[in-house]
Amino acid sequence: MAGSDETTTPPDATEIGSVFDVYDVRRDGESVLYIGEPTASSERLERTLWPLFRERGYQISLQRGYRSERLDFPVSRGEYVLVAEPRSDGEGGIPWLNVVLFVLTVFSTLFAGAFYWYQVPITEEPWRVIEAWPFMIAIVGVLGVHELGHYVMSRYHNVEASLPYFIPLPTYIGSMGAVIRMKGRIPDRKALFDIGAAGPLAGLAATIVVTAIGLQLDPLPVQQAATESEEATVMFNYPPLLELIATVTGTADQLEDGLVHPVVFGGWVGMLVTLLNMLPVGQLDGGHILRAIVGDRQTRIAAAVPGALFALAAYLLVIADGIDSVGIWFMWGLFALGLAYAGPAEPIRDETLDRKRILLGILTFVLAALCFTPVPIEIVEAA
Repeated sequence: MAGSDETTTPPDATEIGSVFDVYDVRRDGESVLYIGEPTASSERLERTLWPLFRERGYQISLQRGYRSERLDFPVSRGEYVLVAEPRSDGEGGIPWLNVVLFVLTVFSTLFAGAFYWYQVPITEEPWRVIEAWPFMIAIVGVLGVHELGHYVMSRYHNVEASLPYFIPLPTYIGSMGAVIRMKGRIPDRKALFDIGAAGPLAGLAATIVVTAIGLQLDPLPVQQAATESEEATVMFNYPPLLELIATVTGTADQLEDGLVHPVVFGGWVGMLVTLLNMLPVGQLDGGHILRAIVGDRQTRIAAAVPGALFALAAYLLVIADGIDSVGIWFMWGLFALGLAYAGPAEPIRDETLDRKRILLGILTFVLAALCFTPVPIEIVEAA
């Protein structure tokens, strides 16, 4: 239920009469159904009524018709129904799905670290997967802090959101990332910006710490043996931000040698995640930030993003004469195309953003640009 600072007494018909002509009010459990005719556009109706219902502890939606087993008879599809449902505070007991996915991701990253990076003979000595705990902490840490940034700022602005859902996958990384599910509408551009920027900024802070720590650690002996073998190896090229961190911490020589501790790879993952999430399209973090800064003009900018990604993939394939990382940019071009078509998040109130947030948004895009390298992953043949 809504927080204790809110009343849960719904507005009566007269309080919403300026934009919705009510001729019947019914109850469906804790939900309140206002049946009638809107007298304003859906945008104006929402802007007018959303704050009123929010103060009373409800969220609203306008729909045609309504069906429920608890009603004596269904509301006709031809009738407009303003549905007011109690807002949830997100505290509905233990979120078991989140917990299970987190535990599975811990195991999948331990497995990935032990198998791919620490070269542990898992089949003979499976208990030794625990040796990869620094790698697991690095990966889960940068992913989790990113999403917790979104979650904390969502709660700050009273926007309903789930805890992070981690996605386990036993590849080189051990995970496909993490997401939170937004359940409530965004009240204004400030909230849209804060929620969108909190993830990348928090994630980058964790990424910088992880990278700096990892650069102080010596590479593993098995990594040195792998580079001296005659087999082809997978190289993860360093973005400018990682090189900058190495310079500041006095560990640039490690990057020149091409060998770094697996914890540094956790920082590399954090930078790639930041870069991809900061693409200014749809409801990605970059799309949220850009929509908050420039308003509806975001859609015109977002329309160019898929083309830019396809062009980068074509350049690597045709001009650079290689296929390394082509699939990454082509896949994200398709993804960005779908996000651009779906459009950005639309806040209830659309007032201009303040100058401080605009400057912070520009800084966030600059930091994301420092996470870019045209060929993140490269297959290097042995000499």
